[in-house]
Amino acid sequence: MMAKALQYAALGANMTSPNPSVGCVLVRDQQLIGYGHSQAAGGAHAEIMALKMAKNHSSAAARGATAYVTLEPCSHFGRTPPCANTLIGAGVTRVVAALRDPNPLVAGQGLARLAAHGVDVSYGLLAEQAREHHKGFLSRMIRKRPWLRVKLAASLDGRIALNNGESQWITGAAARADVQRLRAQSCAMLTGIGTILADDPQLNARGFAVTRQPQRIVLDSHLRINANAKILSAASPELAGKTHILTTQAPQQADALGENAVLATLPAQNGRVDLQAACLYLGEQGFNLVTVEAGGQLVGSLLEAGLVDEIVLYQAMSFIGQGQALADFCLADLSQQYRPTVIDRRMIGNDQRTTLRFTDLSFAHSTSGE
Repeated sequence: MMAKALQYAALGANMTSPNPSVGCVLVRDQQLIGYGHSQAAGGAHAEIMALKMAKNHSSAAARGATAYVTLEPCSHFGRTPPCANTLIGAGVTRVVAALRDPNPLVAGQGLARLAAHGVDVSYGLLAEQAREHHKGFLSRMIRKRPWLRVKLAASLDGRIALNNGESQWITGAAARADVQRLRAQSCAMLTGIGTILADDPQLNARGFAVTRQPQRIVLDSHLRINANAKILSAASPELAGKTHILTTQAPQQADALGENAVLATLPAQNGRVDLQAACLYLGEQGFNLVTVEAGGQLVGSLLEAGLVDEIVLYQAMSFIGQGQALADFCLADLSQQYRPTVIDRRMIGNDQRTTLRFTDLSFAHSTSGE
């Protein structure tokens, strides 16, 4: 049943930030009586959605039931009441959680409250799969920064553009459509000022309906962004939120950039925005999963800083010769090579998509008692 709860959790992945997308399944007498996933922030949590479904059958349907949840039920009043209290009130007698919630506002208190009211509680079932699903939220709670995913599109010889900057298109339509899925999953999209000046991207999710767009982040150390940049405007402001400009400059020009811009002055390192400070800022904004779409210089700098958790590489079956490298950095010798783990490789249309993992999830093992 926890596998089903994880399936339902995945359905909310594009809508719940800054909250985690939790899944819940209710079972009584070996029969599924309710299921649900977290709604947008401020909306019902997964447990409440599952209980509502059960109540459609009978007002007392959940009495004596077992709840399988991918993350410990909350125990605090936020935008919604505590789910632990609601489960107790509904008469649920057993709760199985995949993970404890590392949020300091919960941190075992949800399970403890349930146990104090006679509910049989346990956690750790399918913990590895749950950590994978919740990795962004776990990263923000434990490491105080989001899970940072870099998306790259390149030729077989590792080029993301010709020397003149032309890059449209190296990969095919199917791969580009798949990128929109990555964007929709993301709390925010991050790029550098070089990409803004060269390509003027919007960095929004296109091609299918979304309940919210990812927010945008621009690393712009010397505040060179133009007020007319597309990334500062939004076709649907109610969905798209803000564009965060991370700079080393004083924010005198904030008003000139429009109401969608948030200027954040961060510490400098070697004349540029300190990347560690930038990631901590993103965590403070409530971003769980941030996807980077940028040029080789920024990607190389993030790799050197040890901040890349994952790369999703779309590779066209083509060679383009001289051009811009997908990551720009310099090693003193080959012993310094970056060697990620390949966790997935498949064809997307005529292009190969490889998911490369730099960070394992051992930082979150405490959530399952390991």
